[in-house]
Amino acid sequence: MRTQRLEAFSDGVLAIIITIMVLELDVPKEPTLAALGESASGLLTYLLSFIYIGIYWNNHHHMFQLSRKVDGSVLWANLNLLFWLSLFPFATAWMGENHFSALPSALYGVVLLMAAISYFLLEQAIMAVEGPASLLRRALGRDWKGRLSPLAYLAAIAASFLVHWTAQVIYVAVALAWLVPDRRLERAVARE
Repeated sequence: MRTQRLEAFSDGVLAIIITIMVLELDVPKEPTLAALGESASGLLTYLLSFIYIGIYWNNHHHMFQLSRKVDGSVLWANLNLLFWLSLFPFATAWMGENHFSALPSALYGVVLLMAAISYFLLEQAIMAVEGPASLLRRALGRDWKGRLSPLAYLAAIAASFLVHWTAQVIYVAVALAWLVPDRRLERAVARE
C-alpha cells in the first residue's frame, strides 16, 4: 500500500485536534486585562500543545516523505500515535484550567511520553516493512533527540509532584529542542 491515505487521514485528525483545543479555551467574561490574565494558564497551555501538535505534524510529514509503503502494522502504529495525540485537548484543558497543578501536569507528561513512544513505534514499523534498505533508517541514524525526549518526560512527570513549574520548564525545553524540523530527514528527502 502507498502512504497517501494514511497521510491524509493523519492530517485531518491533527487538524481536528487543534480545532478542539482552541474551542476549549475560555473567553474572558469582561473586556479587561485582568480578565484576560485569568485565562493566561489556558492560553499558555494551548500554545505549548499547539507547538507540540505542530512538531508531530512536521515530523510525521518528513517521515512519510521517506516512506514508500505501508502495511497493517504501520496503519495500527499510526492509529496508536493518533490516539495519544487525540488526548492532547483533554490534557491541555485540564492542566490549563487547574493552573499547572501537580496531577494535571503529570497527566500532560504521560500523554507526551506515550505520544513519543508511539512515534518511535511508528518509525520502527515503517523501517520493518521497508527492510534494511529503508530510507528512514538511514536518515534517522542514532536519533538522540528521539531517545532522550521520553527520559525528559519521565523526569517532568516526577517533577510535577516535587517542584512547581519544573515540569512545564521541561516540557517547553523538549518542545524547543524539536521546534526546528529534523534536518537529517530533510537532507534525506532532498537526496531522493
